[in-house]
Amino acid sequence: MVMTIRVMSSGKGYEYLLKSVVVGDGDREMSSPLTRYYTETGNPPGTWVGTGLMSLDDGRTPALAEGDTVTEEHLARLLGDGIHPVTGEKLGKRFPSLQPPRERIAVRVARLDPDLRGEARAAAAQRIREEEVAKMPRTAVAGFDLTFSPPKSVSAIWGVADAGTQTLIARAHHAAMRDTIALLEDRVAATRVGAGGVAQMPIVGVIATAFDHYDSRAADPQLHTHVVMSNKVQGEDGRWRTLDSRRLHMAAVALSESYNAFVTDHTARLLGVTWVPVDRGKDRNTGWEIEGVPAALIAEFSRRTTGGSDGGEGIEQVKNQLIEQYIAEHGRQPSAATIAKLRQQATLETRPEKELHSLADLTADWRARAEVVLGGTHPLGRSI
Repeated sequence: MVMTIRVMSSGKGYEYLLKSVVVGDGDREMSSPLTRYYTETGNPPGTWVGTGLMSLDDGRTPALAEGDTVTEEHLARLLGDGIHPVTGEKLGKRFPSLQPPRERIAVRVARLDPDLRGEARAAAAQRIREEEVAKMPRTAVAGFDLTFSPPKSVSAIWGVADAGTQTLIARAHHAAMRDTIALLEDRVAATRVGAGGVAQMPIVGVIATAFDHYDSRAADPQLHTHVVMSNKVQGEDGRWRTLDSRRLHMAAVALSESYNAFVTDHTARLLGVTWVPVDRGKDRNTGWEIEGVPAALIAEFSRRTTGGSDGGEGIEQVKNQLIEQYIAEHGRQPSAATIAKLRQQATLETRPEKELHSLADLTADWRARAEVVLGGTHPLGRSI
């Protein structure tokens, strides 16, 4: 898999992060933060990450530290309103309050010529409604969701492994994620200053929250973490501004490749595994997977991509259909960039609603499916 970036809007755009978090406290005696909620339905609560947390320390309130639990109130303040997550104080300019379509329509209709009546006025009002509804939603950028997902062989092993191996895999994933964030802070993250943002300025660091998830939307093992980075950053001059998003998006591919390299290094060190190149097929770049993980197991745990056993279409099926439509409409093969966009479209079109399960139930299901595919043989050579 890769590291992807998605823009998050202000307001209540953060709420999807909370929908999958467990309600109960779970078994806090377990050593791994990722598995201490093993029997609870949902995923672990989010935690704070990023060296920019030190910029929130005003010396008067308890400081936030890496690993501290994120609360709903924290998210509502920082990502909803763009203010300090603990004190509620301003962090530079607050997010602008933008009118929703119905209010903009009402304002424009009220400004129509009073002499315009009857059908003419109704037609003018209808044109206003159509224009406003057709406009792109106007919301401020609150942050960026960086989703870190290791290659499928990593998640396949994690899904059927014993607790000790699961812990090592999670440790490798988190270490790779932290290495990538550190690289981002050191070489990418900056703000812009001057008239029209003509110059760049280094920042203290990024302020982010990390939410671990166990599975894909098809309930296959997919260990991944949503790192939501606040758009609010403090420049080296002490003033609060916004992150230079252009630099972030330009660096997305490089950061993704760096994350994959870090995952390779950490899993090799902690688990002693070897990585080999894998042909992804037509329209996709060569990938890397852990040697010895059967292709049949990876295919079994890739229903989101290949299509589910219930007959639902997978990403690749819909992508191929979109390519065929493109060829029929344009009379030529789409470029590599266009194919990438068509795959993104297919990903959205095939996206089911997320169902919540406990890690215990998920693991039992994954092991049962793996036994059918592998006949009871663990992908690392040990018994399931």
